[in-house]
Amino acid sequence: MLRLHDTPSKSVRAVSPAVPGLLTVYACGPTVYRYAHVGNLRTFLLTDLIRRTAERRGLRVRLVQNITDVGHLQDDTAIDSTGEDKLLAQARAENKDPFVIARFYEDAFHRDLALLNVRPADAYPRASEWIDSMIALISRLIASGHAYVGEDGSVYFSAQSYEEYGQLSGNRLEDLRAGHRLEAAEVGQGKRFHADWALWKKAGAAREMTWDSPWGFGFPGWHIECSAMSLDLLGDRFDLHTGGIDLRFPHHEDERAQSNCAVGHEVVGHWVHGEHLLFEGRKMAKSTGNVVLVSDVVDRGYDPLALRLAFLSSRYRQQANLSWDAIAGAARTLDRWRAAVASWAESPSAPLASSYADGVLEAFEDDLDTPRALQLLRQLEKDGSVPDGSKFETFAWADALLGLDLVRQVGQVVALPAGAADLLDARAQARAGRDFAASDRLRDELAALGVAVKDTPAGQEWSLA
Repeated sequence: MLRLHDTPSKSVRAVSPAVPGLLTVYACGPTVYRYAHVGNLRTFLLTDLIRRTAERRGLRVRLVQNITDVGHLQDDTAIDSTGEDKLLAQARAENKDPFVIARFYEDAFHRDLALLNVRPADAYPRASEWIDSMIALISRLIASGHAYVGEDGSVYFSAQSYEEYGQLSGNRLEDLRAGHRLEAAEVGQGKRFHADWALWKKAGAAREMTWDSPWGFGFPGWHIECSAMSLDLLGDRFDLHTGGIDLRFPHHEDERAQSNCAVGHEVVGHWVHGEHLLFEGRKMAKSTGNVVLVSDVVDRGYDPLALRLAFLSSRYRQQANLSWDAIAGAARTLDRWRAAVASWAESPSAPLASSYADGVLEAFEDDLDTPRALQLLRQLEKDGSVPDGSKFETFAWADALLGLDLVRQVGQVVALPAGAADLLDARAQARAGRDFAASDRLRDELAALGVAVKDTPAGQEWSLA
């Protein structure tokens, strides 16, 4: 049974689908105003790992991931986001229509997911195409007393109307005031309480990306989009909500309040958050200039699935420090495993190594303990008591969880570099004549050509390094 860390309860709990046999998941997706960096993609991988684990146990998974293309303002760390819409700011910088910008970076997001072998969601609702639903949800919240029209013409959610506010993030309403940079001005401009947030923002005549509503022309707040989309597409009870730890507050805290108040009960069974990713010891952010993209990994000559393997080397809810050395090491492991799997595939078929397979699945089901799963596979790789045919079957079986395309080289004819065949023949003769000095020299020459040689009781074996 799959067990995952639940943010509100701060504990690892069993995931119990509301509908037997069906796991329903909502994943916070990208704001499509720039390329997703590898820290963002680590979070998106989290949902893919959950899905693969559930499917291995025979569950059907219904996954929805939103595309934010309006309403996400530049300062999303404040209680109520301030500044210009991120899409509009990027559109102005590139001198393009904001929806052209959105579709360009949305397409790039899907290409990056494909490179990392992240399976597509069942639905990718766009915020700009869900405005009517957001307006209907806001109207419900006003009618039930959880929202109000402010003096400035914008619509606000009443944070004090939801008694459980703060359970997700640990924040208390009375403690938020001191940290709110614009509290005095904003309360005076339309809010009744400092921690209330905008559901619908009244827009000036010059602003692009606006829609008509019962409260005049404007645009939705960032948090309301996920409430509307998840309730519409997954219903008023769904099993998992995933996202990065940076979304826990205010985005997910506010989304939870909106959704629960709209339907009168807890909507999400499990909140699962992935931790931050550092790169070379520093926070990955545009502001620090420390941003790495999937394209950067490819430009350095690495298979992007080496990045996926590097992510699997640390647990999703632990802060990880990625580096170019770590990616290079993962690439070497990936090449070695693919070559080994291709070699094992030539051996007679044998059953799964059940103790290893069971251990790998148990590790995944234990709050996605991917480092433990990888360690078990390294042990299997070296275990001389397991037949090669069994190793092949087990690695191929495990790859449905790992998503590393480990069978890529099976059946391929691997060509040696020019001159390597002669060197291998010469080395075999040197070994037969017990000329070990010559054997070692020839091994070094082969290594310089990218050919790794291993001596076994059956003779020398080679692989492309």
